[in-house]
Amino acid sequence: MVLVVDDDKKICGLISAALAEKGWRTAVAHNGKEALDYLKRTDSPPDLILLDLMMPEMNGWEFRKAQQEDPELAKIPVAIITGVDSADGKTGGLGAVDVLHKPSRIEKLTSLVSRFCGG
Repeated sequence: MVLVVDDDKKICGLISAALAEKGWRTAVAHNGKEALDYLKRTDSPPDLILLDLMMPEMNGWEFRKAQQEDPELAKIPVAIITGVDSADGKTGGLGAVDVLHKPSRIEKLTSLVSRFCGG
C-alpha cells in the first residue's frame, strides 16, 4: 500500500489511478498533518510514502522531520514527488529513497513503487 501525500487533488487522483491499474492500493493525505494523523491511527502502515514538499498546514520538510522523530514511522520509506528542482539543494538531507519530479512518467513511478510494494 502507498500513502500519497500531496495537496493537489488532481495529482493524487492521477497517481492513485495509475497505481490501482497495476493492482496497488493507495491512501491519500492532502498535507503532512493529515499524513501523520493517518499513520498514527492505521493498523497497517504503508509500504511507501510518496511525499510532495510544497503543501499548506504542514509541508513535506516538516512532515519528514516529524516522521523521522517517531521510531515506528521512521521505518517507512519515503520518496519525494515534487516540482521543486533538486539542483537547488532543497530535496537533499531528507533521507528519501528517491526523488521524482513533476511531471513524472508513469513508468518511473510504477518502477519505484514496485521496489517497495512488489511487482
